[in-house]
Amino acid sequence: MHHFVSNNIAAACQAVQQGKVIAYPTEAVFGLGCNPANLEAVQRILTLKQRPAHKGLILIAADLQQLAPWLLPLEAALLQQILPTWPGAVTWLLPVRPEVSPLIRGEHDTLAVRVTAHPVCRELCHCLGHPLISTSANLNGQEPARNVTEILQQFDQQLGFVLDAPLGGQLQPTQIRDGRTGQVIRAS
Repeated sequence: MHHFVSNNIAAACQAVQQGKVIAYPTEAVFGLGCNPANLEAVQRILTLKQRPAHKGLILIAADLQQLAPWLLPLEAALLQQILPTWPGAVTWLLPVRPEVSPLIRGEHDTLAVRVTAHPVCRELCHCLGHPLISTSANLNGQEPARNVTEILQQFDQQLGFVLDAPLGGQLQPTQIRDGRTGQVIRAS
């Protein structure tokens, strides 16, 4: 087994703090993540995945407070819609602050965000004290990785750390909903 594969959340946290890209388990598939404030690391994820930047990426967090610096202030009616679904497997498209890099938000005026219920992701975000980029661990057009072997097949030595812990047991990636309309963009 590679030296950078472990179930140690503190080591994964340290790798993110050092500007590395990590793979980690989410609700349904493995994700690639980094510190969203480190745009070099964000660019590395897009390059690794061969993902077009205009699509945008997801931020996951341990709580809404971690997402606040990235979002415009949310109206009470919007919060009433969102909060009952969090922590949980619903990703919301919410109004993004204009200064957030297009590498993260893509060509959108919204940002895809989720307060995760996955215990490993929550602990990782708590340890970091900030959100984590979350995008499925796969090359563009390939099936997302569901175990460490598949991650290493697709990315081999290109990741800073692989957090080897269980997936959340969902079969499909999280539902994505538009905060402005409530419309489901991607069913779970």
